[in-house]
Amino acid sequence: MILAFTLAGIVLIGVLGFLGRRKPVADLAEWTVGGRRFGALTMWFLQAGEVFTTFTFLGMAGLAFSGGVAAMYALPYVPIAYVVLFFLAKRLWTLGKERGYLTQGDFLEDRYSSRALGTLSAVLGVVFVLPYLQLQITGLGLIVRLVTGDTASGTLSMVAGSVLVVAFVLWAGLRGVAATSYFKDGIMLVALVVLIIAVPTHFAGGIGGVFHKIEQLHPEKLIVHSGANDHVWFVTSMLVSAIGVGLMTLPHSWPALMSARDPKVLRRNYTWMPVYELCLLLPMIVGFAAIIVVSRGSDPNGVLLTLSKDALPPWVTGVIVVAATATAMVPAAGILIGISSLVARNIVRVSSGRKQFWINHGTVVVASTLALVLGIFRPDLLANLLLLTYSGSVQLAPANLLGFLRRVPVGKSPVFAGLIAGELVVGWLTFVDTHRVGTVNVGLVGLGVNVVVLALAVAVQRLAVPASSEEAA
Repeated sequence: MILAFTLAGIVLIGVLGFLGRRKPVADLAEWTVGGRRFGALTMWFLQAGEVFTTFTFLGMAGLAFSGGVAAMYALPYVPIAYVVLFFLAKRLWTLGKERGYLTQGDFLEDRYSSRALGTLSAVLGVVFVLPYLQLQITGLGLIVRLVTGDTASGTLSMVAGSVLVVAFVLWAGLRGVAATSYFKDGIMLVALVVLIIAVPTHFAGGIGGVFHKIEQLHPEKLIVHSGANDHVWFVTSMLVSAIGVGLMTLPHSWPALMSARDPKVLRRNYTWMPVYELCLLLPMIVGFAAIIVVSRGSDPNGVLLTLSKDALPPWVTGVIVVAATATAMVPAAGILIGISSLVARNIVRVSSGRKQFWINHGTVVVASTLALVLGIFRPDLLANLLLLTYSGSVQLAPANLLGFLRRVPVGKSPVFAGLIAGELVVGWLTFVDTHRVGTVNVGLVGLGVNVVVLALAVAVQRLAVPASSEEAA
C-alpha cells in the first residue's frame, strides 16, 4: 500500500509539473525565470520551497535525535538571512531586470567586468550544488526503502522520480517548479501537523510528555554541550548559513528571486517568511520523540518515518511518504534549473540563443542522470563534496556583497585572490587537516581568510598605482 501511495504521489508531482507550462517556452529567460512575472503567492512557495527539502523534512528530525537542542541552530539563520534580503532584494532584482541577469555568474561577470570571474563562480556553483542534487535523489530512494524494507522499491522510486523531474523541468522550466511547489508545501504541512499530534501523543501522551521524559532519561539532549555539536559549532554553523542565504551564494536561489514581478513582491514575502520558517520546529519535535523510543546508533535520517509507521495507520504513513517524496523531487527540480543555467550561460559560451537553450536542456539530462547513477551505485561518492555545499559556496559572499553596491569599490583581481584563498582553506580543512580548527565551521575560517586576502590585495594594488604614476612622471 505504501509503495502504491508513493508511486502515485511521484506521478502526481510529475503531472503538476507538466501543467505548470502555459505556452511554448520561447527562450532561456522564460524557461529560467518565468519571464519575471511571478506574483506574491507563487514567489512565496518558490522561495519557501528552497528551505524545505529532504534534509529539512528528514534531516532536522535526525539532527534533533542525534544532537538534541543543537539542531536549533537551523531556526535563527533563515530569519536573519531574510532580514538581510529584505534590504538587498530590491537592488538585486533591479540590476537583474536592467542587465538581464539569470544566474549568479551573470551578476559577477557584469559587476566586475570579468568573464573569468563569471565562469569561475559558475564552476564552483555546479561543483558545490551537484552533491546537493544527489542528496535529494538519494533521499527519495531512502524514503521508500525505509518504509518498505525493499531496496529494489527504493531504486524504482529514484528512477521514476528522476525521469519525471527531468521531463517536467524540460517542458515547463521554473513554472513547472512553481506548480509543484504549491502541492509540496501543502502536503508537507499537513504531514507535519499530523506527525506533531500523533507521534508525541502515541509515545508520551503529548509534546510536554516527550520533553518530560527526555529530562528524566537523557537530560544532556536538552543543552548544547561539548562534543561535535558544541556551542562553537552551533554559533559558527548558524553564521555561515545566515551569510550564505542572506548574500545569495547558492546558485539555485537566483532564478526564484529573479522571477518576481517586482521588488514589492519580494519585500512582502521576506517580511512574513521568518514566521513560516518556524515550521522547522515540527520535524525537530518528532526527532526529540525518537530520543525516548529509538535505540541509539539507529540511522538518524530514518527516525521520522520509523515513528510514523509505529504511530499511524499504513495509509496515513503513505501520505507522509508522499510528502517526503515531494520534498525531494521539487527541490531537485529547482537545483537542476540552477545548475543548467550556469552551464549554458557562464561555462559553455555560445553566441546563438538557440544553442544556449539546447545546452541548458542537455545539462539537465546529464546532471540528473549523473546524480541518479551515483545515487544508485555509489551513494557515498559525493558525500565529502556535500560537506562543501555551504562552506564552499559561502566564499562567494564578499564578491556578491561588494557587487551589490552602487559602485563596486574593488577590481576583479582582489576578489579572485580572496575567493581562491578561501576555497583552498575550506578544501584543506575539510579533507586534509580535519582537526585543525576543532568544531569551528570551516566555511567561516575560509571566509575570514578570504576577506583578509581580498583586503591585502586591494592595499597592494592601491600602493602600486601611485608608485607607477610617479615613475611615469
